[in-house]
Amino acid sequence: MVTNFQRLIRLAEETFDARHDPEQLSMTDHDWQQLRRLHPSTVSEYTDAGGPVAWILLFPTTHELMDRFLREEIGEQELLHQTPPGIRYDTVYLCSALVLEEYRRQGIAGRLAHEALENIRRDHPVETIFIWAFTTAGDRLAASIAGAAGLELRKRPRREHP
Repeated sequence: MVTNFQRLIRLAEETFDARHDPEQLSMTDHDWQQLRRLHPSTVSEYTDAGGPVAWILLFPTTHELMDRFLREEIGEQELLHQTPPGIRYDTVYLCSALVLEEYRRQGIAGRLAHEALENIRRDHPVETIFIWAFTTAGDRLAASIAGAAGLELRKRPRREHP
């Protein structure tokens, strides 16, 4: 039997195909450590009795790095690893939101992202949220999150999965 965890991993691979794109986060141990150094609310999950059914990944960074990312001068890997820990951040990158199909349209991703964003905003003067959406649903979710938080939303041009 395939677990929810395995299904979320497969969904991530199908949606982002990060193994074939060196610009994307590969979620190595080094990536996890860097995320935790930036803020404890960077990774969120929602679980039921069968395990995780939704994951949200977002992290704080600087406007300078955001602008470089949006101009496609750096990728996600550089964005994460060039963000220095322990400074004041003024923007948040909504990196990914994954929800198993039978749990979609229940507001889970929005609630997780909103809670994580508010936790980060307690510690940092965040003014902007930005994305690199791979799906229309990702675009809609980001617009909803930014609107609810009263933040400007900036976007890197969408990359459609081949």
